[in-house]
Amino acid sequence: MEPIPLLTPYKMGQLDLAHRIVLAPLTRQRSYGNVPQPHAALYYSQRSTPGGLLITEATGVSDTAQGYSDTPGIWTPEHVDAWKPIVDAVHAKGAVIFCQIWHVGRVSTFEFQPGGAAPLSSTDRGIGPQTSFDGHIEHFSPPRRLAVEEIPGIVDDFRKAARNAIDAGFDGVEIHGANGYLIEQFLKDSSNNRTDEYGGNLENRCRFALEIVDAVVKEVGGDRVGIRLSPFTDFMDCHDSDPHALALHMSTKLNDHGILYLHMIEPRMAIVDGRRVVPKRLLPYREAFKGTFIANGGYDREEGGKVVTEGYTDLVAFGRLFLANPDLPKRFEVGAELNKYDRMTFYTSDPVVGYTDYPFLG
Repeated sequence: MEPIPLLTPYKMGQLDLAHRIVLAPLTRQRSYGNVPQPHAALYYSQRSTPGGLLITEATGVSDTAQGYSDTPGIWTPEHVDAWKPIVDAVHAKGAVIFCQIWHVGRVSTFEFQPGGAAPLSSTDRGIGPQTSFDGHIEHFSPPRRLAVEEIPGIVDDFRKAARNAIDAGFDGVEIHGANGYLIEQFLKDSSNNRTDEYGGNLENRCRFALEIVDAVVKEVGGDRVGIRLSPFTDFMDCHDSDPHALALHMSTKLNDHGILYLHMIEPRMAIVDGRRVVPKRLLPYREAFKGTFIANGGYDREEGGKVVTEGYTDLVAFGRLFLANPDLPKRFEVGAELNKYDRMTFYTSDPVVGYTDYPFLG
């Protein structure tokens, strides 16, 4: 019998992965007061398989990095201690886990910022009202443009967060450079209207991201570092006039830092004959980047297998399907029906419902 492509082994740097199915980073808002909770140990361990790779929900690098209630942090000793049993639970199942480190930038409000200050960004240009998945309108506070002399401090926050993650036992970190958050606010020309060395041309707009990569690599080693990028998306009023040039520049420059993987989000899926079809726009960046490539964006078992077989990507990250199917690799293996996810429980504070109560096969 032909092996299922997504279930073939893969060597990622020094890590031996048993399959190509990755848990994508998914914000769940169940870390009360920014502190990871014991119920997260069950959630992540449920989705752990020997030789499987998990990427945590986005985890704040500092007290200015916050924009949503009850998202986890990794900037205090308390956070480090709270993450340790979660990481241990994943390792007990033989899985590998990376901590995604982030700063939301202008995707925030005064209430989330220390002392009620303005959110920090590449720009003082704010985000327009956004309609959330459940139909309510979200409003964000006007941001404050970071001064050049403040930027090294933010870079250092990422460095310290990476060190804290390794101290908590994580196998590595993924730098969150996607989805309209702070790093992408520097990368994309719709949100970066600076005229200093961090704005204007492509090289300048990528400077902040690459300084963070450099600092994190120097702190924990390139074999423990990945980055997530979304050049083709327009989340939170963050888009670029030439996403191809941006993606190619970053994919190429990242090679200078020897990082382990590049995790990139596909443009929006197309629907053809009632099926989701991958646009497959990422190949030039997969070819430009020398390390492991992870593709993400609406894949199913069939499309995921196809892109692995074709060499379009090394690994495939699954979000909503993995959220609703803790035993997703097993279901893919036997061709079982998948649980349907419930959007209304994605971001609640309930420690069980829509979190750890999705059924396993049998």
